Amino acid sequence: MDGGAAVKEELLDKRHHQQEGFIKEFGSESKTLWKLSGPAIFTYLCQYSLGALTQTFTGQVGALELAAVSVENSVIAGFVFGAMLGMGSALETLCGQAFGAGQIRMLGVYMQRSWVILLVTACVLLPIYIFAPPILSFFGESPEISRAAGKFALWMIPQMFAYAMNFPIQKFLQAQRKLMAMAWISAAVLVFHIFFSWLLILKLGWGLVGAALTLNVSWWLIVILQLIYIFYTKSDGAWSGFSWLAFQDLFGFIKLSLASAIMLCLEFWYLMVIIVIVGYLDNPVVPVDAVSIW
Repeated sequence: MDGGAAVKEELLDKRHHQQEGFIKEFGSESKTLWKLSGPAIFTYLCQYSLGALTQTFTGQVGALELAAVSVENSVIAGFVFGAMLGMGSALETLCGQAFGAGQIRMLGVYMQRSWVILLVTACVLLPIYIFAPPILSFFGESPEISRAAGKFALWMIPQMFAYAMNFPIQKFLQAQRKLMAMAWISAAVLVFHIFFSWLLILKLGWGLVGAALTLNVSWWLIVILQLIYIFYTKSDGAWSGFSWLAFQDLFGFIKLSLASAIMLCLEFWYLMVIIVIVGYLDNPVVPVDAVSIW
């Protein structure tokens, strides 16, 4: 009996040590994970909030204004956002491999290569903004909302080119774990955006013009501040200046970018389809507003 009790106690003690080891390892891994993912989550929340806050402020101007911003933000810009983010995500794979292999200088080359491809893509997608009213009307959106959203879309063209610059920069910085810099910049721009949205849209009464101006400036401010950070710090050797290597092997880069874009666009199209279908309802302004807020 004494021997059996000793063995049982030894097994319980061994199990207890295993549990303690698991908890300790889990805590260590979780701490490392949140150290990386926490700033990234915060960054994406801040940047997503730019469009959401613009909708919130324009909703105080009028129902049609809210519908115009919602359709442009969710359908037109949403389509472009998904395509740009998806194509930029190809850089995540390449930069991660280069960083792991110690080829730090290639991170800057890959970022420039992605800029070339995404800026060309932005030019290809430009007709979606220019011809937004007939495109929206073709898919069943009401004429009133289509005209208002199309007008707002023309003013939001600079945002599309900011997307083309911003997403490669994000992947470039993420590969080097420089996430806190992105988080601080996004937080500062969010504060700027809130104040000037209130000032231009509500206080000065500029309406959709103020919304477009503030949103464009905010996105480009993120790009400019991140570029200043990269150019000033050199990113520990990852940035060594502009290079003609950015124009080499573009075809292979495009194939990888397109695969990423298609995968991510499918997720964004779900919301886009709902917004468009709601436009078929009678008196669609209020339903479109409601769905966009949801």
